[in-house]
Amino acid sequence: MKTSKKIILTEREMPRQWYNILADMPNKPLPPLHPATRQPLSPEDLAAVFPMELIKQEVSTERYIDIPDEVLDLYKTYRPSPLYRAINLERKLGTKSKIYYKYEGNNYSGSHKANTAIAQAYYNKKEGIRRITTETGAGQWGSAMSFACHHFGLELLVFMVKVSYYQKPGRKVLMSAYGARVVPSPSTMTEAGRKVLKQDPESPGSLGIAISEAMEIALQDPYTKYSLGSVLNHVILHQTIIGQEALLQMEKAGDYPDVVIGCFGGGSNFSGIAFPFLRERLLNGKNVRLLTVEPASCPKLTKGKFMYDFGDSAGMTPLLPMYTLGHNFIPEKIHAGGLRYHGAGVLVSQLLKDGYIEARAKMQRECFEAGVLFASTEGILPAPESNYAIAAALDEARRADLEGVSKVILFNLSGHGHMDISAYEKYFEGNLPDHELTQSEVEAILSQYDLPEAK
Repeated sequence: MKTSKKIILTEREMPRQWYNILADMPNKPLPPLHPATRQPLSPEDLAAVFPMELIKQEVSTERYIDIPDEVLDLYKTYRPSPLYRAINLERKLGTKSKIYYKYEGNNYSGSHKANTAIAQAYYNKKEGIRRITTETGAGQWGSAMSFACHHFGLELLVFMVKVSYYQKPGRKVLMSAYGARVVPSPSTMTEAGRKVLKQDPESPGSLGIAISEAMEIALQDPYTKYSLGSVLNHVILHQTIIGQEALLQMEKAGDYPDVVIGCFGGGSNFSGIAFPFLRERLLNGKNVRLLTVEPASCPKLTKGKFMYDFGDSAGMTPLLPMYTLGHNFIPEKIHAGGLRYHGAGVLVSQLLKDGYIEARAKMQRECFEAGVLFASTEGILPAPESNYAIAAALDEARRADLEGVSKVILFNLSGHGHMDISAYEKYFEGNLPDHELTQSEVEAILSQYDLPEAK
């Protein structure tokens, strides 16, 4: 019986730079706007929230940015991450296509989030910051940031979306073990949280609300900064080490992908693996499709509107030109908590608008079915978020077989699901409901907002 083929890189082969897609985008994104004046934002406007080095990365148009030695040292504890050819899965499907996956679950956090958590903690420490506040949805980001902050001697306060706080107690325990303080959001600790609870005492929370709470606390203390786990340019920048490694590994395997796939919450997972391949398409004419997959219950890319919107519910963040469902949107309580975000990163939004990437929405049960099939053949129980990428990879293989062609498919397995056992239990019990947000519901939601057009 064939087993999955592992393609590894040596430590010496690991990339020493992050890749910045902004350098090669044919159409640059519109500028972010100040939340109060609604005028283009200056780097200085962000200084109260982020350390200056991250602000420089946020606005940089340099193609490559060096990874600091201290960050590389921590990366080397789990990077380069392995690339596998899923031979057992191919055999089970009976497909002629080749399916590869980049596995990002082999680090302390169990997900790709460590790649930017380490970098962000490092830059904050270097600037003399003592405490960081952040949000987390499913808990992968909070787990990643907790250990990174502990390593660099920083305090961390995490606002965890309330529905996930109770759905995923293991993540809360892990964050606590790494020294973080974890608070269910919305909370009574902040004005933003108290306002939500006054309107809805049973609010399940959202990433937008948790971001508002974390930013509110950060703005009260000059030695506290805020940290975000997705969406922003500098976060996506740090994740590109995934795709840069994958390029080298695919070369070692003697293959090149016809399609690269990642699930979508705010953009860091998909962008991390896809943007280096998009560079090859833009600069070197490589023929590759880039496909991202989101939940049908939170379909900002497939049904949302491209417009200026806030990244948080209280309107404290800059206004960003992005695909959005509106900053007050409260998603359904699906178990892919990392995908329950109302908006999309600026870079992904612009590239989708310009037709360089594709987006697809999927139902929860179909994705868990794909995840169980993957676990039974490849031996890794995927995070609920990664199940969306797996389901799309299966679609691509089946469609290729129907068309009588063979494709090379690459997807990002962004993490393991060892702390999501309760979600799989509900799937096996038949107690994992599907939910789809309709286009008319989206239009009704967005009609409530009076925000600047993004043209």
